[in-house]
Amino acid sequence: MSDVLSHKRFHDEEAAYKWVEAHLWPHGPECPRCGGTERNTKLQGKSTRIGTYKCKDCRKPFTVKVGTIFEDSHIPMRMWLQAIALMCASKKGISANQLHRMTGLTLKSAWFMSHRIREAMRVGGLKPPMSGDGGVVEVDETIYGRTSTHPKGRAQGRGFYNAIHKNVVLSLVERNGEVRSFHVVGSTISQVIPLVNENIAKEAIVMTDGAPIYANRLGKFASHDRVDHSAKEYVRYEEGRPAVHTNTVEGYFSLFKRGMRGIYQHCSEKHLHRYLAEFDFRYNARVALGVDDNQRAAKALVGAKGKRLTYKAADRP
Repeated sequence: MSDVLSHKRFHDEEAAYKWVEAHLWPHGPECPRCGGTERNTKLQGKSTRIGTYKCKDCRKPFTVKVGTIFEDSHIPMRMWLQAIALMCASKKGISANQLHRMTGLTLKSAWFMSHRIREAMRVGGLKPPMSGDGGVVEVDETIYGRTSTHPKGRAQGRGFYNAIHKNVVLSLVERNGEVRSFHVVGSTISQVIPLVNENIAKEAIVMTDGAPIYANRLGKFASHDRVDHSAKEYVRYEEGRPAVHTNTVEGYFSLFKRGMRGIYQHCSEKHLHRYLAEFDFRYNARVALGVDDNQRAAKALVGAKGKRLTYKAADRP
């Protein structure tokens, strides 16, 4: 990491802008207002802000920050790139407090910055079904939450009680491939089954545990194999077929929970979808799939386009 953060773009503002422009404007400067690409001129006056261009079609100045997670941010671009590199290279994430200490930003700025980077990591829009080539997709849910202590009848002197709030996370993991995670209201047929059927190709081999929710409920896939954890069965081998287990998706849950409990410690329900996007992003751009830290950071940067997020919209609890 020390070699990575020694790169010029992390310390020189002009180099930082050039690196961002190269990734967000691969075909040259593009006016965010009129979409013009042919008549854009870089302004280079002494008082001009770094990275400012002027469109000769609509006569408006612009920078690469417009329409991205960087818009209206007073944080230097080089520090944005440092934060992206740190979040992309940290397997279990990096807390806002840690960013605050390492970058010298205020805690509020570090918190907001990290949420905007997670927004860049989030993949939106329609995605093709998983394992259209007949691969194996493991499906499982896990519960993430925390126990908090609240007063109960304090006026009557009855002490305290523990309140447990749980969030259900559904993940679909393709073996040797990618993951898709969803925050669902509960482990119900109406919540889980439509997501499974919509996101997995009919040619796929689906593997689940023995939960009743999956019995005779899934769509018509190539096959649906189940492993019975209640009978202490964790893997089953059948000749000529892939091993039957859900160890891959459970391994992903283990990584997710170690990060959420050990690094972030607390996440309110309204922010959970961004944290899921962060862990999905790093898993889908991991070293095992041929993506190194620099490539992962570049991929996150490309996702910054069209993802402007205001502080009010982020809605800090």
